[in-house]
Amino acid sequence: MVEFAPQQGQGAAAPLFAQSFAGDTYNTSIYIARNGVQVSYATLLGDDPYSERMLQAMTAEGIDTVAIEQLPGRCPGLYTIQNSADGERQFTYWRRESPARELFADGHRRAQLQDHLRQMDCLYLSGITLAIMAPEAREHLLAFLRQYRHDGGRVAFDSNFRPRLWASKEVAREAVAATLQQSDIALLTLEDEQLLWGDRNAGKCLDRNGRHQLAELVLKRGPEPVLLQYDGELTALDVPPVSDIVDTTGAGDAFNAGYLAARLKRVEPELAVAAGNRCAAQVIRHRGAIIPAAGYQPDNGAPIDGLARA
Repeated sequence: MVEFAPQQGQGAAAPLFAQSFAGDTYNTSIYIARNGVQVSYATLLGDDPYSERMLQAMTAEGIDTVAIEQLPGRCPGLYTIQNSADGERQFTYWRRESPARELFADGHRRAQLQDHLRQMDCLYLSGITLAIMAPEAREHLLAFLRQYRHDGGRVAFDSNFRPRLWASKEVAREAVAATLQQSDIALLTLEDEQLLWGDRNAGKCLDRNGRHQLAELVLKRGPEPVLLQYDGELTALDVPPVSDIVDTTGAGDAFNAGYLAARLKRVEPELAVAAGNRCAAQVIRHRGAIIPAAGYQPDNGAPIDGLARA
């Protein structure tokens, strides 16, 4: 999406905004690529100048854009950020006409995209991916994920619940649960889980998600310790404090990127959580979801002997 982030020191009456590009899976893809993992991004864009600049931005980050199709006469969605004094963010969206909502809807485009996705070692999607799709397209996606995993692929999923995108909580619950059934790695946020499912605490959330037989479950809880469920063990891993937070936009997406990039490099899950925390800590010190590439430090913190058991 097109992003407008308020500039520091601007008054509330007439703020000035910096224009960039962002979106949950896009943010994660950018930071995975910056951490040295090959990434291909799949979406639908328009043929407008902003869409062209999005493609240029992805290419500059080293992201493969072959799976992105541009639809004539269309343009991407847009959102603005508002920040409170502690850096917490609130979004306003304009995305009803976004072509990304038609992903997996057209049979011909879907077949081409599926051929491309089968070449990937791991697929990452979110609850927003599901929410913006038509129900029929969502069913096609779930059927593809089932076959993709059967053929040896891995799926990572962040439920990322945004109530306004769904017809009802019941529809969202059904879609999220069905996707978790086709996932290997779940990267969840307790606040989202509580909003969607009404979980009273982290224990209830972990118990409920246990039925999905996930290989890895990561539960993010803001500044509270991250909970990692892996190989039959539950581990609480501290989140190092960050004192100079200016904008929490993209924090969870950045964590996911650090975690997934480390795991794709076969780093142990505990060390991958630390990598996720380091990535998120960089992002929340800047305004907007994507910090300038020149200011980003790729994560090389895992030791050489930190190889995954899986």
